Amino acid sequence: MATSSDLNKKNAVNVREMIAEKKKKRNFSNLTEKMIPTILIIIASISILTTVGIIYTLLAESIEFFRRVPIWEFFTGTVLKPLSQTPEFGVLPLIMGTVISSIIAMLVAGPIGLMSAIYLSEYASDKVRRTIKPLLEILAGIPTIVYGFFAFTFVTPLIRSVFPEVGATNILSPGIVMGVMIIPMIASLSEDAMNSVPNAMREGALALGATKLETTFRVVIPAALSGIISSFVLGISRAIGETMIVTIASGSSKNFTFDITQSMQTMTAYIVEVSGGDAPAGSTIYYSLYAVALTLFVFTLIMNLLARYISRRFREEY
Repeated sequence: MATSSDLNKKNAVNVREMIAEKKKKRNFSNLTEKMIPTILIIIASISILTTVGIIYTLLAESIEFFRRVPIWEFFTGTVLKPLSQTPEFGVLPLIMGTVISSIIAMLVAGPIGLMSAIYLSEYASDKVRRTIKPLLEILAGIPTIVYGFFAFTFVTPLIRSVFPEVGATNILSPGIVMGVMIIPMIASLSEDAMNSVPNAMREGALALGATKLETTFRVVIPAALSGIISSFVLGISRAIGETMIVTIASGSSKNFTFDITQSMQTMTAYIVEVSGGDAPAGSTIYYSLYAVALTLFVFTLIMNLLARYISRRFREEY
């Protein structure tokens, strides 16, 4: 039979074990708390390091290209013949194709996207909004290669049936289809911006005798202008970076022209063409791929910085 001293010793041992276990858990908890910030910093740094790696790769290869081709000739040349016996590497035809296709896309997506946002935000009932918005956002989930074949096999023949002078490959058709593709982006972001406008501003305008339309265009849209403009700028960035639609439907003619009925090539389409195997590693045309990619990177970077500036400059807080 255990004596009281034995019980006391056993209790003391149990207490020491409990204290030791709690101390171990506390040490483990402290170690975890110290490690968590380091782990989070590493995870957060992945995107930054990836961007730095991309910039380093583009710059390193582009510098080699500009050692062979003068930078002034590259950015001012209107002729691009990389596979010719006397190759020329003017990037302006690619910039022209990229800019024109993006402008066409925004002429389609801008009005339709904004009007869709106005309807969903100001006029549609909750039931209609819950039905239409998911259907509209389905467009954003369609693969771009499907859009490309749609532009080539449906939109282009449709345009040519009305305007026979339009080429089998042209910049108009992919521009229109790109506009359809980015409608959900502009509509969704613009609607979010308009929904953030307090209802008190709408009610005040209506109380002063303004109609629903006047309230929308004179109160809601000016108040949400920063978000709407940002959605347009991001839409342009999306159009500039589009690849498959223009690769399939616009052809590979490197024309420096303003004629939207002709075949033109964008910067992204040129990158796809060169990376397809026609350029041996170490050749000038191979390095031109990185110079064009760097130009495209600068374009999209400027668009994103412009969107951030507009969002901060014209933001209104309520």
